[in-house]
Amino acid sequence: MAADPARIVICAGFAHGLAVSCAALRSAGAGTLAVEAYGHQAHRDLARAPGLRLRPLPVDGGGAVIGAADGADAALLTPAHQFPLGVTLHPQRRREAARWGGVVIEDDYDGEFRYDRQPVGALQALAPDRVIYAGTASKSLAPALRLGWLVVPPRLLDAVIAQLTAGPSGLDQLTLAEFISSGRYDRQIRRARLGYRRRRDRLAAALSRTGRRVSGIAAGLHAVLELPRADAERQLVARAAARGLALQGLASYRAEGADDDRAGLVIGYGRPAEHAYIATLDLLCEILER
Repeated sequence: MAADPARIVICAGFAHGLAVSCAALRSAGAGTLAVEAYGHQAHRDLARAPGLRLRPLPVDGGGAVIGAADGADAALLTPAHQFPLGVTLHPQRRREAARWGGVVIEDDYDGEFRYDRQPVGALQALAPDRVIYAGTASKSLAPALRLGWLVVPPRLLDAVIAQLTAGPSGLDQLTLAEFISSGRYDRQIRRARLGYRRRRDRLAAALSRTGRRVSGIAAGLHAVLELPRADAERQLVARAAARGLALQGLASYRAEGADDDRAGLVIGYGRPAEHAYIATLDLLCEILER
């Protein structure tokens, strides 16, 4: 990345950073934000709050279709590991995004957790004057910490800082700084990466024994199980909820107006406690087999 300290802005987690970035873009004259056809509804709501119009971008096996963003002023992308579908933005589309005329907000929500491949470089390094890079400590440390960072292009820095009315406590920031400089942050990430990889492997193995395969598992803390129909998705989500198991269907991540009706389950494997993980996998397989 091209990350001069003067361009790094500390925020209270990704949601705060996104809200600040969208407000800054709106104040700078932006009117339309392109968003991936699948993503967090809460993030789309944050983008709409300052008055941005949203345009969904199709997502296929090569990631977001960058050409569909033409005419938008900015785009919100998860290029390294699309959320929730799990695909990586194709190198040609990365180049397209770097050459595209608008501002890109790069959500690197799980950059520390790559398992089966070399880490994917930040899109920001290809176009540091047009990409707002957003990172967070919520997955590597704890969501309740609410610590994140933006690397902001020089021309947007004043607008972003003007929107930054609040942030995380100085004590939390100093503690994380010490954690990084002492080397303990790296050790924590390595431990967490190993633990999550083992959970992922157990999930994939358990589903494989039932004849099912999941996708999007080269990185991150979730997997996607594709389904043939939307009614199967709804039934499985309801059946799991009745048994105390929280699953989400792809429909809950689909952007309004997106021309895409694929069905599937988003299975997060980071949350169950270690002592309950095997029992949780057994319950998941039982629900799917029924």
